[in-house]
Formats: sequence, C-alpha cells, structure tokens
Amino acid sequence: MMNVNDYVKRLNILYEDNHLIVCEKFVNVLSQKDITGDVDMCEIVKAYIKEKYNKPGNVYLGLVHRLDRRVGGVMVFAKTSKAASRLSSAISNHEVVKKYMCICKGKLEDSGNICLTIAKDEKNNVAYFSKDGKEAKLNYKLIGTKNNNSVVDVDLLTGRYNQIRFSFAYIKHPILNDYKYDKSCPVNNNELALWCYYLELIHPVIKKKMVFKLLPKGLLWDEYKQMILEYK
Repeated sequence: MMNVNDYVKRLNILYEDNHLIVCEKFVNVLSQKDITGDVDMCEIVKAYIKEKYNKPGNVYLGLVHRLDRRVGGVMVFAKTSKAASRLSSAISNHEVVKKYMCICKGKLEDSGNICLTIAKDEKNNVAYFSKDGKEAKLNYKLIGTKNNNSVVDVDLLTGRYNQIRFSFAYIKHPILNDYKYDKSCPVNNNELALWCYYLELIHPVIKKKMVFKLLPKGLLWDEYKQMILEYK
C-alpha cells in the first residue's frame, strides 16, 4: 500500500501559484479524510507544499470541491482562505464549469439530458430518487460506442451526491464497474469509468479565465483512447 510520500512523488501538478493549486486526483484515493483513515488528497497536497517550500508546522489548504473516491481527474485546491472563500462562492453560484467523461453500459442516443430530484440516504451513503429531493440536472453528448458500451461527455449543471452515477443508472445505463448503482456488478476495488476531464474557473485573485483539461487514464479507458482523442 502506498503512503503519503509515495503519492507526493507521483503527484501531477497542472497549475500552481500563490493562491491555488490544480492537480490530478488519484483514482481510489479519498478527496478528504473519512472514518477509514485512509490517505486522502488534502493530506497528499499538503505534504507536497510542505516539502516543496520547506514549510514548518501546519500548511493551509482549502478543499472547495470533491470527487468520489474511485473517480480521477482534475481537482482544484485553495492555498489561502481568501481564495477558498471566493472559489467556494463561485462553485455555489455555478460559475465553475466541470465536465466529465464516463463509459456507460448499453448504447445511448447522440445527446440528451437527465433531470431528476435526488435525495441521499445518509445511513447507506447512496443517492435515490425522491419527489422531495433536490433538483439534479446534467447534459450529455455521445462520444462513441464500442462493445455495447457508450463513451459520454457529461456537463454537470448541479452538484448533487453521486449525481452522474445515479442519473445514468436511473435511465438503465449504469457506469461501467459501478457496483454501487449497478447490482449486476460485483463489489470490487477497481477503477470506476468516470473521470473529471475539464475544469473552467475565474482565478479568485487575478480574475483571469482558466481552463484545465486532462483526458481519462486507466485500464478501463485504454480501448477507448483513440475514440476520445478524435472527439471534438
């Protein structure tokens, strides 16, 4: 099992300045600490900053959004409380654009949208449909199909718990290897075919538009690489 220092050595930094840091989230690593006590991205990025700048004591790092444990992709952290506050407000006001790619079972139409009302079962940590739940909206566009699976570009319009995973399972096209919402899939610790590949934001201090892209990686994605590269 890898420790924090192992992850720090492998950390892929996409951008860094005095206010924020954008990096690749590792698959099967928590965004923040939970009851398992397992290594998390906050811990890894803090260790990276502490080592790079030789900082004694505690290092400030603001977590402004999360990705599910089994999801990889682009993630931004704030290095100051001011940047954290501004980025959090921007996310709440839907001023930060996050796009995902996923591989779903079955063949989807070229494009579409899914609009549901979703609630969270706090005891079992699963999303479910409820007329009293919060509105959950996303748009999707088909990238291509192969082996009776669909590679999809997802524009997430709201940020509900497990929204993408639950939404595609709800329309009978669960994400590949998502045992949580696909009961035909055995429980496993392998990667999930969901990846945050695009992040667009306005820099919290210099007010410049910034776009970060990182295409999916991992065994589940290998046979779809060419299709994704030819997309757009």
